[in-house]
Amino acid sequence: MSGHSKWSTIKRAKGLTDAKRGAVFTRIGNQIAVAARGGTDPTMNASLAMAIEKAKAANMPLANIERAIKRVSDKGAAQLMEVMYEGYGPGGVAILVECATDNLNRTYPEVKFAFSKHGGSIAEKGAVAFQFAHRGIIRVKGTGDDLMLSALDAGAEDVQEAGEESIIYTDQKELAKVRDALKAAGLEVIDAELSYEPTNTIEITDTETAGKIERLMDSLDELQDVTATHTNFDIAV
Repeated sequence: MSGHSKWSTIKRAKGLTDAKRGAVFTRIGNQIAVAARGGTDPTMNASLAMAIEKAKAANMPLANIERAIKRVSDKGAAQLMEVMYEGYGPGGVAILVECATDNLNRTYPEVKFAFSKHGGSIAEKGAVAFQFAHRGIIRVKGTGDDLMLSALDAGAEDVQEAGEESIIYTDQKELAKVRDALKAAGLEVIDAELSYEPTNTIEITDTETAGKIERLMDSLDELQDVTATHTNFDIAV
């Protein structure tokens, strides 16, 4: 998979160490609320089940999880809208920003300001998205040929090793099925989610430019309405 971007790996390594826990819980809560539109029973809604798993992995309190699910049926709660913004960062890297918001008049200016502050710019809809493929991403502990064969037998499209983990790619519609098959095969699934993976990457060899891009991505990730960010840059410095 030549299009895999190392930024995803960097984000996972950073974890919650440099993020405000409250902001992380807000983001995951929004993801749960959006997923719950497809049904509030996680045993019947794979997207909700995966969002809840992510919440538990982040040590999000059960009360927060339940409140996010109930938001769907709460007539008095402001309903969330899903929106994706597209833009370019320093060095011409492509960036997608997924948001869940109850106020577009707040979200768009915040995203636009983050881009402009760090040397990027918002793009027209469709100008960037074509450079990404919507796929399922599953992270599991372990590497090796046996793991790869198990993943492929489960329906995976591709497998990449990343340190002591393997990153498994699936068709977006097959994510839950492959994840469950991997668990049934005895593999330890760390995370499973839908993501936008770049079809090709831009190699950044300049330290200053790489720093600007990382600051832009961090700034976007810190916005309360942002649920996920995706980019196509690869660090070579």
